[in-house]
Amino acid sequence: MTTPKAPARLGTPMSDTAVRVMLLGSGELGKEVAIELQRLGCEVIAVDRYANAPAQQVATRAHVIAMTDAAALRALVEQERPHLIVPEIEAIATDELVRIEAEGLATVIPTARAAQLTMNREGIRRLAAEELGLHTSSYAFASTEDELAKAAAEVTGFPCFVKPVMSSSGKGQSYVEHPDQIADAWRYALEGGRVEQPRVIVEGRIDFDFEITQLTVRNLVRGEVVTSFCDPIGHRQVKGDYVESWQPQGMSPPALKKAREISRAVTEALGGLGIFGVELFVKGNDVWFSEVSPRPHDTGLVTLVSQQMSEFKLHARAILGLPVDARLKEPGASAVIYGGMDAKGIAFEGVAEALSVPGADLRLFGKPESYERRRMGVAVAVGPNVDAARERAKDAAAKVKPVRG
Repeated sequence: MTTPKAPARLGTPMSDTAVRVMLLGSGELGKEVAIELQRLGCEVIAVDRYANAPAQQVATRAHVIAMTDAAALRALVEQERPHLIVPEIEAIATDELVRIEAEGLATVIPTARAAQLTMNREGIRRLAAEELGLHTSSYAFASTEDELAKAAAEVTGFPCFVKPVMSSSGKGQSYVEHPDQIADAWRYALEGGRVEQPRVIVEGRIDFDFEITQLTVRNLVRGEVVTSFCDPIGHRQVKGDYVESWQPQGMSPPALKKAREISRAVTEALGGLGIFGVELFVKGNDVWFSEVSPRPHDTGLVTLVSQQMSEFKLHARAILGLPVDARLKEPGASAVIYGGMDAKGIAFEGVAEALSVPGADLRLFGKPESYERRRMGVAVAVGPNVDAARERAKDAAAKVKPVRG
C-alpha cells in the first residue's frame, strides 16, 4: 500500500498558501474538527444537506448540497479545489469520491476506498470477516423480507439484530427475538436505511460483558505511518445510539491486546491517515469486531476532557502530518443531552447549574432544529475515577433543560 502524504506546509486562510479542507457532513463531530483545523490555519469548507449545521457555524465557508448527488458533489469539489476531503457521515456519493481521488483532484481522508467500504455494513463486514479473518458475530445479508426470515432462521438464530446496510446512529435497527417480529424489523430497516435498494444485515447476538470503542490513530513520523491507540472507551447504547461513554474502560490485558490487534489489522487494511473508531464486543478475554468509522466517533466526545489531545485534535493533526499524543490525562465521561421536542431554534435552561457540577463542561451543538431523540448537546466531566466521572456527567446533563424559544 502506498504511504499516504500530508500537506508539506501550512499556510494562511483565504490566500494562495491556504490548506483547504472540505468537511462532508457538518454535525457536532465535524464542528470540533473544524475548530481544531482553524487553530492550525486551515481554510475549512463545511458541507451539509441543511443550512446552519454546527460545523458550518465556525467554518470559513459553507455549502448546502445533497452529498449523495454525485454530480453536485463533483461540481462543488471542482469549484472549491480542496486539498483534503474529510467525510463526517456515511450518506455520501462514495463512488464519486473514488473517482475524484483517482483523478488527483483531492486527497480523501483516510482514503476514498475506506469511505466507500465503511459506508456500507456489507463492505466492511466482508473485509473484516472474510478477508482479514477477524472474529465477528454470525451474519447474513438479505434484500427481501423472505431472505431475511430465512437468514435469521438458518444462519444467526434468535435473538438477532437487523440493521440496514447503510444507516447511522441506530436508525432502522431492531432487536428480534421471535420470527413473528421479522416483518416489523424489515419495515423499520427500510425506513431507516439511506439507499433506495433494500438491503439489510442480520447479526447473531453475542453474549458480551461490555462493548468498547478503540480509537486508533494513523499518523506520519519521519515519513512512515505509525499507529497509536487511545485508552478504550466504554459506552452504553439505547436502540443503537450512544447515551453515555467513559474512559478508560477496564479490561483484561489479553483482551486489550486482542482489541488492539484487531484495530490495527482493520485500520491498516483501510489505509490513510487520521483517527478511526473501532467498535468491539468484549467478554472476558474474548473480543469480537463489530464496526469501524474512519473518523472521530460519537462515543469519543469524552476525550474532550479525558485525553491530552481530544479525538478531534488527533484527527486534525494526523491528517495534516503533525505529531500526536494519544495518552489519557484523567478519567472522564460523557452524557447525551436530547432535544426532547420537535421544534426549531430551541433554548437551554439550567446551563449555569450544569456547569456548577465539579469537573463538568458542556457542548451545546447549535443544531437549528430539535427532535425528541436528536442529540443537541453533551455533558462531559472528569473525576478521580470513572464511576465519579460518569455520575458527574449524568448529573450535569440532567440539569440542562431544552425549552421552546
